[in-house]
Amino acid sequence: MTDTVEGLVSTIIPVRNRPRELEEAVVSTLSQTYQPIEILIVDNASTDDTPETIRKLEAEHPQEIRGFQEGIPGPGAAREMGRLHARGEFIQYLDSDDLLEPEKFATQVALLRDRPECGVAYGRSRVLKPDGRIIDPARGTGVRRDTLFPHLLVDRWWCTHTPLYRRSVCDAVGAWSNLCYSQDWEYDARVGRLGTRLAYTEVLVSTHRDHAGPRQTGRGLWLTASERVVFFRSLLDCASEAGTVYGSPSMRHFSRWVFHHARQCATDGEVDAAEECLRLNERAYGRERWDVRVFRQASLILGSRRAARMASLVESLRPGRTGRDTQLQSWMNNDSDPKAPTSIS
Repeated sequence: MTDTVEGLVSTIIPVRNRPRELEEAVVSTLSQTYQPIEILIVDNASTDDTPETIRKLEAEHPQEIRGFQEGIPGPGAAREMGRLHARGEFIQYLDSDDLLEPEKFATQVALLRDRPECGVAYGRSRVLKPDGRIIDPARGTGVRRDTLFPHLLVDRWWCTHTPLYRRSVCDAVGAWSNLCYSQDWEYDARVGRLGTRLAYTEVLVSTHRDHAGPRQTGRGLWLTASERVVFFRSLLDCASEAGTVYGSPSMRHFSRWVFHHARQCATDGEVDAAEECLRLNERAYGRERWDVRVFRQASLILGSRRAARMASLVESLRPGRTGRDTQLQSWMNNDSDPKAPTSIS
């Protein structure tokens, strides 16, 4: 860990096989009206000319840009390498796909200066679709919230590039996980566990560029069964420590989501992961749900795979995709990110 430079904003950009988009992301950072800044680009095992692009950017902007290489696949490991080398009082995470608006740092640093009780500043983000359509605001970034929880149990309601963190918050959160997907969601859950207060501005701060290519690993699926258990357990533990009440509307929504994935794990033959998801479901709901009890009994008679298929069929026949006691979804049920993992059972 390096010494902190007061006022400096460190932007950490993980990248894999995306040289053109990387240059555009870097330009959007260099174009900030706020100074001083530094940019840490972490190449995540690229197999094309991305490393050469990074060296070119370093040579063109030696005072602002430093390049690193991380051989462990996944943006979590790359972001963690950048975090460990960052010197800024403030930390900005930016995927190479996306862009920062010119006033982002000036607006959000000023917010954090004015609100010393807040550890994160965020603003409005938008989504740029491949056909040129713009979705503004993206996800839940048009809504003022004081804390990440309980809303984070329903969806990750901002983008990775939306917030600006105080370095002290990132130090308290610790290392990024190596989850293949949703490691940013898990990271923000740990931010929320700290009870971190949020400062909000209605100013447009960043643009999420949607495209047909892979955003991260390109594996083509969400988390494995064992990774889902890690993710859901972390989200639930963090929500609980942040003061979210078991059995509350957000927790009930979360329990439905976990039950959905318990059935998926059972269908795939991942019995241990399915059982752990059922335990998390019961904990979030506050007691055993009747449909979980029926599912357990059916599993004893039919086997977990057949029971899971039958439960999913029954679920698909329900008139609504969410219960009355759950919050409505935002971006995960519209076309702003069709690849996003559903959290609806």
